[in-house]
Amino acid sequence: MIHTIIEKNSYQDSIVLMLLTNHLEEMEGVTSVSVMMGTPANKDIFKTGGLYTEELETATPNDMVIVADVENTSIIDELVNEAKNYLEIQASKNKSETTEERVKTWDKAYSLGEEAAVSILSIPGTHAALEIEKALDAGKHVFCFSDNVSIEDERRLKKQAHDQGLLLMGPDCGTGIINGIPLAFTNAVRKGNIGVIGASGTGIQEVTTIIHRLGAGVTHAIGTGGRDLKEEIGGTTFKDSISLLERDPDVKVIVAISKPPAASIRDEVLDLLRASTKPVVTIFLGENPDYHEEGLFHAHTLEETARIAVALLNGENPATLKEKVSAVPKIELATDQQTIKGFYSGGTLAYEAGMLIKEAFQLKSASPSEGFILQANGHEVIDLGDDVYTNGKPHPMIDPTIRKEMLSSAGQDKTTAVILLDVVLGYGAHEDMASELAPTIKKIQKDALEEGRQLTVIGTIVGTDEDPQNMQEQQRILEDAGVILCESNAQAVKLALAIVGHPITEQVKVVKEKEATNTEIPKISESLRQLLHADKFINIGLSSFTRAITDYGAKVVQYDWQPVAGGNIELQKALQYLKKVSLKAEV
Repeated sequence: MIHTIIEKNSYQDSIVLMLLTNHLEEMEGVTSVSVMMGTPANKDIFKTGGLYTEELETATPNDMVIVADVENTSIIDELVNEAKNYLEIQASKNKSETTEERVKTWDKAYSLGEEAAVSILSIPGTHAALEIEKALDAGKHVFCFSDNVSIEDERRLKKQAHDQGLLLMGPDCGTGIINGIPLAFTNAVRKGNIGVIGASGTGIQEVTTIIHRLGAGVTHAIGTGGRDLKEEIGGTTFKDSISLLERDPDVKVIVAISKPPAASIRDEVLDLLRASTKPVVTIFLGENPDYHEEGLFHAHTLEETARIAVALLNGENPATLKEKVSAVPKIELATDQQTIKGFYSGGTLAYEAGMLIKEAFQLKSASPSEGFILQANGHEVIDLGDDVYTNGKPHPMIDPTIRKEMLSSAGQDKTTAVILLDVVLGYGAHEDMASELAPTIKKIQKDALEEGRQLTVIGTIVGTDEDPQNMQEQQRILEDAGVILCESNAQAVKLALAIVGHPITEQVKVVKEKEATNTEIPKISESLRQLLHADKFINIGLSSFTRAITDYGAKVVQYDWQPVAGGNIELQKALQYLKKVSLKAEV
């Protein structure tokens, strides 16, 4: 029996509503439930999920909508009260965040945040382009966590940022460190002399946490958004970030990270990096380079990237680094156990795993199903952060539900020899993911043993000893559950491959003379130079993002954003245009 409850003018953040949905689903008598704002896109999600009702058409983008399939109507009042109590608790938590100011209007936010260098955006993607433009017009650099911004808007706004001497990090930028201060889903990494640029969120997290564990630190880790190195965007943010790190006297080593870029943009980026006066490490995941250049080192894995960067910082010769390998335990595999399954919350880690498995088994490129990084000969690597799994649901770094389901399914598959997984710590991530996953891991291993199979689960923790979660405790919980933990994702995948009889090792690279370049690294604007020392921010959207900033002693204005003009995008554009015209007329 499906019921619809519409709470008028009750705007809530999408992540909070996703977590509320999970909370309500645990109530007895609730078959299924979904809580979202009444936007057109969300109404389509209700239809897809079989929870559409005619009453939904009366909801506006400012209205919170609860659609529940319940066993008995008597539970409806209890469900609504539970939802309100949950939201009140979340609101209380948000108010306790140690921000300097909390405001509800754009004008107030930018008045109080006049000295802030960066605006952080985490609002629905349909509204993000307008807010990015407002921030750029106000002379702010932008860190945009929001996704679902059109590629046309991204290209236009990045050009505007570049022309104004500003940096647009994102859209869909989940990770960043500016002046040693973590932004969004980022680990607590000590400040140091390595500067990172990444078109890859968890790639940045894996590299920076390994750098931290090796005793070094990071000054900046600039996320560009995953589409920045596509032809349509042209690497605008990536290239401007190279200029920024080249001019920063505190950066001694530059690291550049990307999933497969457009070939022409890759070449332009490499040409620019060859002009750097500083040692550089690059990794373009999917490539297996067989040489280094003098001053420009090319890595194969994320771990190798971090180790080379630290070696360069310490004045060591990276070409002499020896590969670190994990000891291979004695595993008795049943005849049918031949496949590896990887369930990742980090998309870049999933891509790295898929790359190494393809190389080991010499698998030909194929088009896997949506959400899969690799799907061949029974081997499966899945990016659980892909839109197909997160549409209307929390990210797997926050919610373990989908991963537990897939772990159970893989455990029942008699061909599964090894399961790979990551646990990502840091600001914004689940406070105790190990405890959430441990019971499922124990059960699938116990069930396999009862069927005469030894099921191996190998994991890696992306984190540091300074993260909000207790890393040592997370390690203990996972190991007690039977997980073999490795120091890096690359080591975990290589161990899995060794267990199934397909070990791989990194080839020794020769160092060649650096290729010639006629490119010069451009000078940077005064606004970009000021970004190097940023310690004031405006946070627009998720108030939980303020915690990392205040923990590191920086200041932040929290703007509790809500859509204006009833959520009507065209009307918002018209109002913004009229405001610009009015300001020009005053000048």
